[in-house]
Amino acid sequence: MGIEKKGKIPVFHHDSIEVLVNKSQPLPMDYAPKDLTIPDIPFTFEENLPKRLMRKEAAQALEKLFKAAKYDGLQLAGVSAYRSYARQEAVFNHNVKIKGEAEAEWVSARPGESEHQTGLAIDVSCPTVGYELSEDFGQTKEGKWLSKNAHKYGFIIRYPQGKEEITEYQYEPWHLRYVGPRIALEIIKNNLTLEEYYYT
Repeated sequence: MGIEKKGKIPVFHHDSIEVLVNKSQPLPMDYAPKDLTIPDIPFTFEENLPKRLMRKEAAQALEKLFKAAKYDGLQLAGVSAYRSYARQEAVFNHNVKIKGEAEAEWVSARPGESEHQTGLAIDVSCPTVGYELSEDFGQTKEGKWLSKNAHKYGFIIRYPQGKEEITEYQYEPWHLRYVGPRIALEIIKNNLTLEEYYYT
């Protein structure tokens, strides 16, 4: 990780909404949240798949976020929320096959290292970018609105631009992570990543 650790290493229960999950602090293979539910939001697919699921508190907060965005005339849709360890393994291996291991490490997480396994993360998009997960999403009205307003509902843009050396992932304006309003506010006020919030 490209950040000096100063001893304040978070040791949270995996079920905590404040849990830090990254390449240095993975989840166990058998971890699955117990309170997964489907948020009442539009998705980019019709099937009843596990990637609709989120932890209950995060799902309820996401519904409020989507309602506020819709009120402001924006069109957000969920692309992918919960992923099991096995599903993440398939996603990562697919990326390795297509992009090679080094690039796969940059654009996707190894199994156990994905926030999606916590049930607290969701990838979102909008019609302007064809509902793709693209850096261009950050320049859309929806992407700009999220960067300014997501914290009000307890979410952060988990992999922000200019912080790639710290997060060890590419810029992902579409990846929302629920951490609760208190931490989200401190992170946006101080322009932090979740790693910086805990380690500095």
